[in-house]
Amino acid sequence: MVLFYILLAVSLMSFLPDLQVSSDLSCAEKPEFTQSSLVVQFGKPTSALCSLSSFHNIFDIESPIGVRKRNGTTVSWTVNSMTEWNIRLSCYYTNDTTDEQCFSILPITVYKPPDNVSISFVNHAGPMSEGQQYTLQCDVQDVAPAQNLIVTFYRGQTVLGELKSNKDQKKPVSEVFTLNITSTKEEDGLQFWCEAKLELGAEGPQQPPVVESEKLTATVLYKPQLKAPLSLDPIIVQEGNPLQLNCSSVGNPPPLYTWTLPSKTTLSSNYSSFFINSTTPEDEGLYICSVTNDKGSITFKFAVQVKVNNLAYIICMAVLGVFLAVVLVGIAYFSYHRYYKVGGYNMLARFHSAQKQTATPPL
Repeated sequence: MVLFYILLAVSLMSFLPDLQVSSDLSCAEKPEFTQSSLVVQFGKPTSALCSLSSFHNIFDIESPIGVRKRNGTTVSWTVNSMTEWNIRLSCYYTNDTTDEQCFSILPITVYKPPDNVSISFVNHAGPMSEGQQYTLQCDVQDVAPAQNLIVTFYRGQTVLGELKSNKDQKKPVSEVFTLNITSTKEEDGLQFWCEAKLELGAEGPQQPPVVESEKLTATVLYKPQLKAPLSLDPIIVQEGNPLQLNCSSVGNPPPLYTWTLPSKTTLSSNYSSFFINSTTPEDEGLYICSVTNDKGSITFKFAVQVKVNNLAYIICMAVLGVFLAVVLVGIAYFSYHRYYKVGGYNMLARFHSAQKQTATPPL
């Protein structure tokens, strides 16, 4: 009869949540397990020990599996391989004097890490687009107990969210967890993954059983964006100096650059820089950089002012002035020499010739 009530109590307790050791509170002396609960992996060995403060003839542990061994006021229970999912131990005795029946129940948690954990996107394959919503899915296969399962979604090493199972089956189950995300350009090239962890409490393993999924590398398509802010102030360059303009941008797919010059000429390339070795006043004006890919385009404007090199003009004018001065001096010198030197000699010759003609008497 005692055994019947004990088995009835055990069967009723199996439908209650896993709590600490429970016992018949009306008993003055209660059998005590050495631990408050027992956590064991399915298929692994385990053991428990129950004791009393005084000796009683009827004192045992009730369990569908395992080997029991009594030693005075203690009873040990060992299992070489845990093969039951829904099991609790009942340690009981009967008072030799009053026939009072007392028992304690030891909850047992039998766990099994997942066979496999995988991650994917729901109804999507290939690159994502910036600003769109997508659903991550984490599949956990054959894990027990589900009520102790926590699934965590990651982007790189950043936690995106934690989800718990709402199932209470003690036997292994497979479950799917989902999490909505909105893609950003910063996620391009990052890895999404998930992990399934069994939180088994203080009586469980020091390192909770964890199974990780594979890493899913994301490709996010987004329109061009400037790498660094640009100044809106005019760019002033000295005539003759080099000019370099840069509108470096990021985008996926990689963007194409088109430059529109002040002369309305357009240049297209995969490079973000425009360079002039030596500027002239004709290079002054508005330069437009257009950055384009399949997701959109952006435009930047550069106002360039070329500062004329006045020193060069001054030097040129000075040289020209000196040259003209030398030319004028040369012309004046040669004119003077011709008039006063060459011209005066001829007049003297003519004067002497005239005197000779006057001094000679007529025949």
